[in-house]
Amino acid sequence: MSDTIFHKIIRREIPAEILHETDDLVAIRDINPQAPTHILIIPKRTIPQLTDLVPEDGAIVGKLVLAAKLLAESEGIAEAGYRLVFNCGQDGQQTVPQLHLHLLGGRSFHWPPG
Repeated sequence: MSDTIFHKIIRREIPAEILHETDDLVAIRDINPQAPTHILIIPKRTIPQLTDLVPEDGAIVGKLVLAAKLLAESEGIAEAGYRLVFNCGQDGQQTVPQLHLHLLGGRSFHWPPG
C-alpha cells in the first residue's frame, strides 16, 4: 500500500471520522469541506488516479458510487440532490495521489463549477 494521507487513514495511523467502511473502501468526512456535507469515498486498493483504472476496476468504481448513494441517504441529502466528483491530475485539482470520490451536498450547486 502507498503512503498517502488516505492510506494512513485506512491503516488507522491518522484519525478521521469514518462514516462507512467495507472490505473494499472507506468513507470519511472531508476536513476542508466545500459544502455542508462533504464526504470522501476511497478505495482501499492503491489506484493513484482515474487514468490508472483498468477494465477490472469497474467493480470498485461501482462500489464507490453505490456507497455515495447510501451515504447521501443517511446524511439526508438524497432527496434534495447532491454532486459526485472525481478529480484527476494536476489540472483537475487532484491533491492526493489516490483515487477518491467526493460526495457534496447540503447546498445548491451551479454549473459550470467555478
